[in-house]
This record gives sequence, C-alpha cells and structure tokens, in this order.
Amino acid sequence: MKYIFITGGVVSSLGKGLTAGALGALLEAKGLTIRLQKFDPYLNVDPGTMNPFQHGEVYVLNDGAETDLDLGHYERFTNVQLTRFNNLTSGQIYETVLQKERRGDYLGKTVQVIPHVTNEIKDRIRAIGNGIDLLITEIGGTIGDIEGLPFLEALRQFVSEVGRNNVLFIHLTLLPFLKAAGELKTKPSQQSVAKLREIGIQPDILICRTEVSMTPDIRQKLSLFCNVPEKAVIEEKDVEYSIYELPVNLHREKLDELVVSMLGIKAKKTNMAPWEAVLERIKKPKNTVKIAVVGKYIELQDAYKSVYESLTHGGIANNAKIEKIMIDAEDIEKHRAEKYLKNVHGIVVPGGFGLRGTEGMILTAQYAREKKIPYFGLCLGMQVAVIEFARNILKLKGAGSTEFDPKPAHPVIDIMEDQKAITQKGASMRLGACKCNLKKGTRSQKAYGKSSVSERHRHRYEFNNKYLTAIEAKGMVVAGINPDRNLVEIMELKDHPWFIGVQFHPELQSKPLHPHPLFSSFIEAVLKHTTHK
Repeated sequence: MKYIFITGGVVSSLGKGLTAGALGALLEAKGLTIRLQKFDPYLNVDPGTMNPFQHGEVYVLNDGAETDLDLGHYERFTNVQLTRFNNLTSGQIYETVLQKERRGDYLGKTVQVIPHVTNEIKDRIRAIGNGIDLLITEIGGTIGDIEGLPFLEALRQFVSEVGRNNVLFIHLTLLPFLKAAGELKTKPSQQSVAKLREIGIQPDILICRTEVSMTPDIRQKLSLFCNVPEKAVIEEKDVEYSIYELPVNLHREKLDELVVSMLGIKAKKTNMAPWEAVLERIKKPKNTVKIAVVGKYIELQDAYKSVYESLTHGGIANNAKIEKIMIDAEDIEKHRAEKYLKNVHGIVVPGGFGLRGTEGMILTAQYAREKKIPYFGLCLGMQVAVIEFARNILKLKGAGSTEFDPKPAHPVIDIMEDQKAITQKGASMRLGACKCNLKKGTRSQKAYGKSSVSERHRHRYEFNNKYLTAIEAKGMVVAGINPDRNLVEIMELKDHPWFIGVQFHPELQSKPLHPHPLFSSFIEAVLKHTTHK
C-alpha cells in the first residue's frame, strides 16, 4: 500500500485538486487502482451550509455527503466513486474527538491535539486505504496556515509508522513571473519548502505552477535550494485550451513514471489515447454554440463549476466548442430577458436557494419556452420552469414555491412533509443518489437509453403532485418519477426543440471521457436547432 500526500504553498487556489485528479488519471492509465481524499482545515463540519460566493459549489456524493468541490475534480478525472469518508474537515475531527471525550472514551486523559486529533486524521487515512494500490491525499489550504498544522503533524507521524519508502510528498508551488525583471522568481517556492521542512516534511516532488516555461537554470536552482532531484522539479504551465490538457501535460513531464519509480511500483505503460482524443476534440471543434447560464451565484466561477464542466463534456461528445455566457438572474429581473438572451443558442438555469433572482429565472424559462430555445433546468431550474408554466399556461395566478412565499395562492412547488419540522440546516435535505424511472418514449428516456437511472440530489422542495393532472393536460410531461416516494424527477415540454427540467443534479456525474447523457443530448439539440434556424 502506497501513499501520496499533496500540499500547496505560496498562495491558495493553485490547483491542488486539479493536480491530484490529473495524477489519479495518469496512474489509472498505468493500470493502477487508486483512491483520492481531501483534508480541509476549516472548522465547518462540511461545506453544506457555506455560502457559494465564498466557498464555491457543494459537491454531493452518491451517499449524500456534501463535500468540497475538489472531490468533483477527482471524480471527473478518474473512475473512482467517492464517499463521505473521502472528505475530512477539522470540524468533523473535533466533533468526533469531543463526542469521544463526553462518552469517556479517553478514560479521563487530558485531550490534546497530539495525540488525539492527529490520531483521528491518521485513522481516516488508514480507513479508506485498503484494497488499492495508491491513496492520493490532498491537504487543503497553504503551508503556513495555522489551522493546517495538525494535518501536517499527522502526516509526519504517519510516515514513521508506514515507512518512508511507502510515502511520497508532492508540493505544489507558484513561480511568479515578474515582467519588470523579465524572469521567473524561485524565492517564494524556496521559502514555502523551507516552511514545510521546519514541520518535518521534505517534499519528494516539486510541481511548479507557472505562466511561462521554466529554463534549465530555474530547474537546477529549485533542485539545489529545495533539496529535490532535478528530474522531480515538474513544470505545470497554465493550460491553453482546457483543464483536460493537464493529464497529457504532466505525462509529458514524466510525472507518472517518476511517481511509480520513486515508490517502487510495477505498472504498465501509460495509455494516454483517451485523453489525447478528448484534447483533439477540444482543440479542433467542428462547431461553436453559445450557451447562457442564468444563475444566482454567477460572480464566482467555482459556484457552478460542475455545470460549466458538464457543458464542456456535452461539447466534447458533439465535437463542439461551448461559449459559456454567464448571466446574473437579477439582471434579467431588472431588464428584458431578450436583452441578454436574444443571441444565445441554448439556456441553462442551475440550482440555488432562496428568493433572490428567482423571478429572473422564471422570466428566462418563459423566454426559452416561447422562443423555442433549448432549455435545461437543473433542480431550481426545473422548479422555476414549472412555476412559469403554471402561471402563463395554466393561468394559475400566484403560482409559486413555498420556499419563496410561505403561502402562495398555488404552491406548485412545496416542501416535503419530512422537511417541515427540520430546524438543523446541515445535511438535512434530500441528499445523494435516488432512483428515477423514465417514461418510455420521452426525450429524457431516449437520451439515457434505459428505463431507470440513479441521480444525485440536493434540495428540500418538490413538485406538488396535486397539480400533476392539470400540468400534463397542457403539454408538460412528467418524464421521470422516483418510485420509492412518487416524486417528480424530470419534466419536459412536448412541442419544443428541447426543454427539460430535472429535480436532481446530473452535472455531478459527468466526466470528459463519459459525458452525461442529458448534457450530450442538450448540446446535440442546440446544434440541430441552430442549424435549422
């Protein structure tokens, strides 16, 4: 059993998650079985209650765990299926330690960071490491952050327990390019490695994020001052087209060969053909389409990370470049929808919570329906489409959701009965994978090519089945039902090029090598509609 620990230095948001995912892809391409996990130093138990503007999207797993968005990178780049045990926060650790202390598990001992907190961290590493060749663990935050110290101390201890020859430390760092000097600067990286060594960890591989290519002199300098072999100084230059260049780029830097060599693993030759095929389609698409994403958290790119990536995957499946146009739903409320949407080829309305911006989303759904523009509603995007249809086709004045108005005239979207008494916000929604039976002959069923699927959820409110007969009579078809609770999962319009709303989050199961069927079908419909205009 071998372990790889990935740390980051100099600044945050360097791309440790992407690097971990890309490395996982390379090792899978060598025939190895891997698993990935993320350690987050923040005190939240999970990111489920955190603001998307600050933290980015919440990535939900099959088992309902609300996790860090980096786990999305892990699943998109690799074939691993993650669980709640693949994401550990300081909040989870301290919660567990304090529960044990209250139960008397420590037999009256003084509870301390060392050994009690560090033991919990090491236990989590061991818990998910069985039955695989390699475990890749990403440590969130930046070296020097005070909240990250218990994790690093746990890693230092872990090495002595499993043997140094079974562990590899990879440190991701920044090489800033100073235009005035016309050169890359290595000093921040040197100081970051020095800080890591003070803690008792010597990196084996240095991966350098950079805007420009490194010179041999830079590699030699980093090797000398960071005590890393020159061949282990890896360039990670900013990608030109897509993040999916990363596995190919790191393969060219021989990172995969370096890792197996340093860990003494026997592996087959890396098969990069699938990734090279993806890149070929990204670099040389036959078509370009403009897709508007009308959401509530548009200001932060990471808030809809999986949605944006899934659109790219749909483009890969159809040999098309996706030009994403991000539109704040509140802007559509203030101005006419046509001002923002008249030149787009397709529209996506993603999920969200609360009243803000929802009227703009409803206007967006109306515009897509009336102008026959392909529309894809995700979770809240389905709900606003239903509200719009109820108001303007069923003529139900005051139709709405009890999420936005406690007592709308017509609650076509209503809270689930089992949610009404809930007061604790964290991890209390309908979360994780649920079954969906597909209605034969619908566009959704044809896209999936099967009669039943499993999709991931994260919401409290559902379509109100009291309005089911009335809404179907006017042309909105229920294409998917959860058989266990008779909940509507998919709605689609009959007389429309492509208008589908789903209560779940299909973006959480899409990969560049295996695009989600609905995203592929959506982009295919956009291309057909654009051609026939």
